[in-house]
Amino acid sequence: MTQWTVHGTRRIYESEWMSVDLDDVEIPEGERFEHHVLRLPFASTAVVVVRDEHVLLMWRHRFTTDVWGWEIPAGRLEAGETAETAAVRETEEETGYRVGVEPLVTINPLNGLSSHTTHVFIGTNAVKVGEHDPAEAARVEWVPLNEIPAMIRKGLVPCGITLAALSTYLTLKASP
Repeated sequence: MTQWTVHGTRRIYESEWMSVDLDDVEIPEGERFEHHVLRLPFASTAVVVVRDEHVLLMWRHRFTTDVWGWEIPAGRLEAGETAETAAVRETEEETGYRVGVEPLVTINPLNGLSSHTTHVFIGTNAVKVGEHDPAEAARVEWVPLNEIPAMIRKGLVPCGITLAALSTYLTLKASP
């Protein structure tokens, strides 16, 4: 049996975006210790927008890692919002494209340290309705799907959610 026992939680930081807790945990062999847990009050969404064997990607810089890379549109659900509604809203806000969405996969991107959940969708029927948000991306481009594996190997897709979403999409697309 590998399930840990949680004896309690002590909150050490809280904001509207997240909380950091120290959970009093015990592993099956009997060792007991405090484990840091990042809890986010809202799930997030991400969208693999596809059209004519291309995927819509945003080239952006992340200050937290000081790295540039390609990402899919993503963001958190607002209070009372469904994952589908948030996926459509975030895609339009970040890229200027309105899409329909279909579920792809739900992931826990950092499940050893965080309770966070991301609902990943496939975006279809993309229609340009505005400009991309320059605070979100330096540029937005339609990239051929067959170039994605090489971009991943070159380290041009450093975002874990984007990497998981694109890899899942390509794997399922190739499956009979």
